[in-house]
Amino acid sequence: MIGKIERVPLRDVWKHEALDFTTWLEENVDVLNDVIDLNLISVEREQRAGAFSVDLVGEDDTGNVVIIENQLEKSDHDHLGKLITYLTAMEARAAIWIVADPRPEHVKAIAWLNETSAASFYLLKLEAIAIGESEPAPLLTLIVGPSEEAREVGHTKREMAERVAVRQQFWAELLDRAKATSRLHAHSSPSRHQWVGTGAGVAGLQLNYVVRLHDGQVEMYIDRGKDSAAENQAIFDWFFQRKAEIESAFGGPLSWERLEHRQACRIRKVIDLGGYDDDETKWPAIQDAMIDAMIRLEKALRPHLKALKI
Repeated sequence: MIGKIERVPLRDVWKHEALDFTTWLEENVDVLNDVIDLNLISVEREQRAGAFSVDLVGEDDTGNVVIIENQLEKSDHDHLGKLITYLTAMEARAAIWIVADPRPEHVKAIAWLNETSAASFYLLKLEAIAIGESEPAPLLTLIVGPSEEAREVGHTKREMAERVAVRQQFWAELLDRAKATSRLHAHSSPSRHQWVGTGAGVAGLQLNYVVRLHDGQVEMYIDRGKDSAAENQAIFDWFFQRKAEIESAFGGPLSWERLEHRQACRIRKVIDLGGYDDDETKWPAIQDAMIDAMIRLEKALRPHLKALKI
């Protein structure tokens, strides 16, 4: 005969969170060790963390401090704040939050902390179960915890954030230098993206600076909006028919990219002196070359932009 598992209200098992559940967990920490990838060997109640009192403070088998915060109800912001406060105050390696009902936003918050923090965070769901007339038993389920994958995701996000900051600095310097010789991008702001653009005087045509890891570019980007591939290509073809005249005015060859399988088209010049990931001492030379190329590109395209009939 197979019995049926039934959920038992937590307050029927542990009347009081601090006096009953926390005391029980202190004496039965092996139940927690079975669920997480830590081995807690010493756990004590009501440790002080500044002006606050931590539910449980323990040590793992390597001597690192671990704090435990219990909540026999739905997770809330107050306890999340306490968890972080206690961890920093105790200089703990890990924080464990045991709740009756984890809210989705707190699951996401703990996952984010594992991606961005050097500490480890665990969120566990606590239930009490019984089979038939048996005594109630605890059921702890790990909802979210640290992992190598989360660390790698966090590392990737930090790298991307650093790249954004570097690009913004590159654009700030370029736009400042450009003001001395051209007002073309005077109203542009440093971008978090790889490009900074301004209108070419015709709807859907942009004059863009582009910077990548190891090169810079200037371009006229042609994109008239949704489902405009045929129109973009027709505009590109109109300019391409004037290729020799445009390149002569520019003072050198350009890259003509119809981009057959994409919506947009572009005409560009690549500057191979370096990009935003190169030594910052090289930036002024890279930026000056990009500014010079942009001025020459706009000048070469200007009469044809005025003559364009669309």
